[in-house]
Amino acid sequence: MRSLATKLTLAFLLVGLTGAVLVAAIVQRRTRLAFTEFILNREQQILVNNLVRFYQVNGSWEGLPGNLPSLLNALPRLSTGERDDEHDWAGLTLVGPDKVIVFSVLPDRVGETVSNSALERGAALEMDGEVIGWLLVTQNAREVIPNSAEYIFLSTVNRASLTSALVAALLALTLGSLLALTLTRSLRELKDATVEIARGRFGKQVKVRSKDELGELAVSFNQMSLDLEYATQARRQMTADIAHDLRSPLSVLSGYAEALSDGKLTGTPEIYDILHQEAKHLSRLVEDLRLLSLVDAGELPLLLQAISPQALLERTVIRHAVTASQHEVTLRMEIEPGMPEVKVDVERISQVLDNLILNAFRYTPCGGEVTLAGNQAAGKIRLQIRDNGSGITPEDLPHIFDRFYRGDKARRESGESGLGLAIAKSIVEAHGGQISVESEPGKGAVFTITL
Repeated sequence: MRSLATKLTLAFLLVGLTGAVLVAAIVQRRTRLAFTEFILNREQQILVNNLVRFYQVNGSWEGLPGNLPSLLNALPRLSTGERDDEHDWAGLTLVGPDKVIVFSVLPDRVGETVSNSALERGAALEMDGEVIGWLLVTQNAREVIPNSAEYIFLSTVNRASLTSALVAALLALTLGSLLALTLTRSLRELKDATVEIARGRFGKQVKVRSKDELGELAVSFNQMSLDLEYATQARRQMTADIAHDLRSPLSVLSGYAEALSDGKLTGTPEIYDILHQEAKHLSRLVEDLRLLSLVDAGELPLLLQAISPQALLERTVIRHAVTASQHEVTLRMEIEPGMPEVKVDVERISQVLDNLILNAFRYTPCGGEVTLAGNQAAGKIRLQIRDNGSGITPEDLPHIFDRFYRGDKARRESGESGLGLAIAKSIVEAHGGQISVESEPGKGAVFTITL
């Protein structure tokens, strides 16, 4: 039995059938007991009436033992057979008005006085508003004989209970089958989709049919499938970008080396400088890739030390003052006084600031302004690099920290690898911080590091 739908259907059937059978058995038993109790109570009341009439006729209980069989035979019968009065009324006791037993099937008890608590369990015999005695009985259950009215009634109740049990079982089977098919349909779709993903066909989506746990599973699966598709496309794009970035400097190095080897070119300081620059570009790209691999593996080494945000920003301003002058850009610093120290890897955070400030220089026109700011908000330190340059388009903004993403496609030929912001994000997050960007085209950009 490998089908989950079959297992669920049989489970529902078993539960439904068990419940129906138990209910039917309980109903039958309770009906039989209630019916028997009704008959016995009816017989007892008739016997009480017969005893009262006997007392009215005789004026006392004398002569009762001899007349008792005729009083019992006057009771209605449960069957067409003969009544076994000795068996049916084995515990009959008659108590007089003075609470003394005047008759009992156990002759030794005649003359005994009965307690009030025992009389409360019996039936009081009254005539003209006066108690003339009490009837204490212990009746045995009757055996119902076939073809009697009572037998037909109980048989009808039994058949109705059995029919109800069968209908309940069929209903449980039908509803169980429908529910099992509904549950397993979503599971089958998920299974087929996972097979597709296992074959490399990412992006497969399944229909969300409910809002329960299966529906949440389908939503999670669809998101996972889309993420896998995006990750696969990003990996392919990254592989192509890496190949391109490596091929360009290698082509230059290979071309110059071959020309120098064949004697077609004579070595000059200019040629050696070109070779040196391309080698440095290769080395920088390899180092960036190594750094990202360390971040992905959670093994980026950090040498944490306490430093004030002001000192951190001052170091950056000093390092880039000359570059700002060359770009004809004003470099300013705004720092909130009294800011507490932060524990960071100074070199790594400086690497992030360097990357952000060089980007700001690149997109800020002559006469523009780049500001390094530091402030404290909600118990956290915020470092900001603001510029009034060209800004970032809404299409590029969500992808600005993606690896090898270049909003300006011309940067591919300018030696930029597209890893700078991805590395900056990884370093900040390795410190437990966050980096974000806000920008509007033509109004510059604001990068915020929160530590």
